[in-house]
Amino acid sequence: MPALVLLGAQWGDEGKGKATDLLGGSVDYVVRYQGGNNAGHTVVVGDQKYALHLLPSGILSPGCTPVIGNGVVVDPSVLLSELSGLNERGVDTSKLLISGNAHIITPYNVTVDKVTERFLGKRKIGTTGRGIGPTYADKINRVGIRVQDLYDESILTQKVEAALDGKNQLLTKLYNRRAIAVDQVVEELLGYAEKLAPYVTDTVLLLNQALEANKVVLFEGGQGTLLDIDHGTYPFVTSSNPTAGGACTGSGVGPTKISRVIGILKAYTTRVGSGPFPTELFDEDGEALRRIGGERGVTTGRDRRCGWFDAVIARYATRVNGLTDFFLTKLDVLTGWEQIPVCVAYEIDGRRVEELPYSQSDFHHAKPIYETLAGWSEDITKAKSFSELPKNAQAYVKALEEMSGAPISAIGVGPGRDETIEINSFL
Repeated sequence: MPALVLLGAQWGDEGKGKATDLLGGSVDYVVRYQGGNNAGHTVVVGDQKYALHLLPSGILSPGCTPVIGNGVVVDPSVLLSELSGLNERGVDTSKLLISGNAHIITPYNVTVDKVTERFLGKRKIGTTGRGIGPTYADKINRVGIRVQDLYDESILTQKVEAALDGKNQLLTKLYNRRAIAVDQVVEELLGYAEKLAPYVTDTVLLLNQALEANKVVLFEGGQGTLLDIDHGTYPFVTSSNPTAGGACTGSGVGPTKISRVIGILKAYTTRVGSGPFPTELFDEDGEALRRIGGERGVTTGRDRRCGWFDAVIARYATRVNGLTDFFLTKLDVLTGWEQIPVCVAYEIDGRRVEELPYSQSDFHHAKPIYETLAGWSEDITKAKSFSELPKNAQAYVKALEEMSGAPISAIGVGPGRDETIEINSFL
């Protein structure tokens, strides 16, 4: 009954797509359990690069069944466009399964997201404007539209009416926008029903049966730990739970069935959107990390904020997720620095703090305390084993492992599928 959770241990964009794809050939199911098309994975296969936004990365692995779980919010137009793009490139997408309980991102969710963020002005959160937050809000407020609702026009119409009762008041009276017609929304949503029908099923039953049959199931989180709605840097977070607990609620698989939890760590730190970021760099080092690392959001297209590795948030991720392993990515990006600072603690109001402060105000004012490690200049992209890395690169990895609180079981030394050093098997 091997069930693994793979998630981001920082603010997202750590390279989860590559890690999932590497495991995809060894697992039977890859499950997205939260988020929507506000997350993005880049997977490089040979000379081909694939940008995935909503689909599980396992869709690129023949023999693996990709699953969109009940905890995901689905924009049908984005999903169908992504499927079409992969089909045109010769990728078989016929095995995709979608939970009938997953919620639909409606056109009015997207509208509300954009106008609300614009209205906030300088207090904006940094949302992608794709309707993710309002869709999760509808889910909690029990006026959401689920995938299964597309197959009962009467129920769908009633639910859209209920949702638009309040939203049209908001749009017209507060934001001075035109009201959205119920019939127009219903017609658009019904237009997706036939196209999505071959994929829709009871994924909770299917996944539990798969585990009982000793199939290997990999649960893939979007975003990262520090963007978790409960455990992240609130309010600058996403609207779901990318942490390990979200894998259970977002898939319907119980926690006793999870055998391993793998955190993806970038060898430095990045963040997209607003919010505190203690190790952020505003100098030429930050620009170099951005340029060499290709730090531009797959989904947002925005430049990522860059900074040195933060061991405090790595330790936090280990604790709140119960991490058993780390996959360290983009070690090659640090090649060429003579000295590499690593944040080992924070200074807050003159105090040294070694664990993530629970207070939002304290974290906002946290200043990084650095230890400096020796860098390396040798090309590491051809290394196939840990011993083939330069001594200073080995020391850097060992230091990060000790500071972070869980073993580093794999290291990414380049963007390619085969540019990975596996120290301990995840399976």
